[in-house]
Amino acid sequence: MSFDQQFEIVKIREGFIAALDQSGGSTPKALRLYGIEESEYSGEEQMFDRIHEMRSRIVTSPSFTSNRILGAILFEQTMRRQIEGQGSAQYLWEQKQVVPFLKVDQGLAEENNGVQLMKPMPGLDELLQEAGKHQVFGTKMRSVIKTASLSGVKAVVDQQFEIGKRIVAAGLVPILEPEVDINSATKGEAEQMLLELLMENINGLATGQNIMLKLSLPNLDDHYAPCVQHPNVVRVVALSGGYSRDDANAKLTRNQGMTASFSRALTEGISSGQSDEQFNNTLDSTIESIFQASIT
Repeated sequence: MSFDQQFEIVKIREGFIAALDQSGGSTPKALRLYGIEESEYSGEEQMFDRIHEMRSRIVTSPSFTSNRILGAILFEQTMRRQIEGQGSAQYLWEQKQVVPFLKVDQGLAEENNGVQLMKPMPGLDELLQEAGKHQVFGTKMRSVIKTASLSGVKAVVDQQFEIGKRIVAAGLVPILEPEVDINSATKGEAEQMLLELLMENINGLATGQNIMLKLSLPNLDDHYAPCVQHPNVVRVVALSGGYSRDDANAKLTRNQGMTASFSRALTEGISSGQSDEQFNNTLDSTIESIFQASIT
């Protein structure tokens, strides 16, 4: 029953998706922005302990509630850890009514033909099975498009849909994330190629093959409207992609039907040294600004 409830929330409810899925490569930067330097931990295990403390503080905050937050994307290790004595995904769903998602990609391959495909995922089927046991609703996986190379963009989209269909077959809803680099000199051209290839693949989905999309905020307002309106697309969410929170919010308000799924922009302004009151107040105003941009 929970899958149907989760589907309804993600499809219908107003709000946004919190991206709490920094993995090994991006964790030191996330901790640094939170006020924890690399000298304050030793080795990967301690690093992940510190990032889990940060994520737990965010998720357990009274500001982090389902009336503004639809879902949260977790890193594999976060799913396997606990928050207040419960598995992280179960805590999100059972205590907060926030729908859990899981990042399933294993990072990016080297750039080739203007894009970075995803590395192989040999343990994907087992990971999806594990996710289902944790009441996870959906997954997320990221590729990056650097230049408007048609063959490169096609390779990204083909890979995303190939793996996405495997995730659908496992009973989960995949968030496909073919990110267009916001600093690309050919961002607009790449976005046009991406839209055409996305729609070609979306139109080829069978009834019941439901997906979500996580896309860079486009140069052209409402560029991804055809994706937003398609019945097989549960939701289209936007990544902040390196824009400041204010810039990302401003761009998001100009794209009807797109909802935020911000990572760095969500944690901007909070720090380990803040009192609980300061932390919760800062997080509350951040969540409110992202929520308002998501429903505009």
